[in-house]
Amino acid sequence: VQLQASGGGLVQAGGSLRLSCAASGRTFRKYAMAWIRQAPGKERELVAAISRSASTYYADSVKGRFTISGDSAKNTVYLQMNSLKPEDTAVYFCAADVNAIYSNTPRTTDEYDYWGQGTQVTVSS
Repeated sequence: VQLQASGGGLVQAGGSLRLSCAASGRTFRKYAMAWIRQAPGKERELVAAISRSASTYYADSVKGRFTISGDSAKNTVYLQMNSLKPEDTAVYFCAADVNAIYSNTPRTTDEYDYWGQGTQVTVSS
């Protein structure tokens, strides 16, 4: 599976961005999908995940502000990010877990097998 992330950019605090992850190969509904970010000098953080059954998981740091969703027709997973904060600044990656159980939302980054290239999100104060 190939994953292509896009939609990053520079935004002021309080603003919004929507990231897209286009999957090629098989439909993303065959996998659990996640958005994972990495800020300079920090460890990777899984911020949102969606299972094959469309159940979702959010890190506490983004809960209530970010929404993960998928569009089967476009074979694309999205991350809608609202009320952005400077601490959300990071490179954001989309990733797929091809071995995930149907209703499971894997919550650790090393469970994800395939990664797209990152897209930079910068939030200015």
